[in-house]
Amino acid sequence: MSLLGILDRVADVTAFDKAIEPVRRGVQSVLRPQALKDLLHGTWLGHPLHPVLAQVPVGSWVSAGVLDLLPPFRPAAATLIGVGVASAVPTALAGAADWSEQAAGVRRLGAVHAVANTAALGLYVGSLAARSKGRGGLGRALAYAGLGLAGTSAAIGGHMSYTQSSGASHAATAARALTSEWFDLGPLDDFPEGRPALRTGPGNDVAVPLAAVRRGGRVDVFIAACSHLSGALHEGTVQRVRGTDCVVCPLHGSAFDLDNGEPRRGPAANGQAKLEVRMEAGRVMARLAEHSR
Repeated sequence: MSLLGILDRVADVTAFDKAIEPVRRGVQSVLRPQALKDLLHGTWLGHPLHPVLAQVPVGSWVSAGVLDLLPPFRPAAATLIGVGVASAVPTALAGAADWSEQAAGVRRLGAVHAVANTAALGLYVGSLAARSKGRGGLGRALAYAGLGLAGTSAAIGGHMSYTQSSGASHAATAARALTSEWFDLGPLDDFPEGRPALRTGPGNDVAVPLAAVRRGGRVDVFIAACSHLSGALHEGTVQRVRGTDCVVCPLHGSAFDLDNGEPRRGPAANGQAKLEVRMEAGRVMARLAEHSR
């Protein structure tokens, strides 16, 4: 069986949930302030924060592994290991925040990812301790063991991102199925005021669900699948969030600015794909915005 097949098997092991669920609730309890969660999710950035932060420990530890091969540069390797250890803490916090809001399969594999990263971190801390006592050989051995474990964990993280779509915009994926031509969503008078309504747009093979919100003579139209985990935005609500009118996903509470689709509250970090809208003889016409194609 391939590595990917093994990881898929792990993601299907429901027995893990008994151990995972208390941890997930604990993470959400510790990260309860919404501003803290949004900071860690990367809502302010428009992109998940965890993969950005992960570049620091990974880059530091890989570089340290190279320098450890060259005796004159081994003191610099120790410095880089320290940088990696220090940066692993905020990286783990951001990862935990995202993990606690993911689907069950991602949480199971994410738990393995977290355990492997924790073990790698422990090996690097041990490496620093050994070096400080003059036991350079042991320090290097522990560091290379940590690098191997961190690399394995990174492969698991890649599977979560690219196969399980953790952190990817589900709205962008749905948008790619939508035609780029203008299409008719019906008379303006048929749209309810101030709440999301379900409409559909023509796709390549199937109709694409859309969420439309009327505000007086204006209609804002979005891909209905929430960018976070495909929650049905047309079943959500319109709320005032951080000074802007937003459509709020009913699944995890992500809020998107009605004016531009930008996230105003997480766990979503990616913006919500929004359509261009124009009126023709009292009818609402829409098409996928150029930048979303």
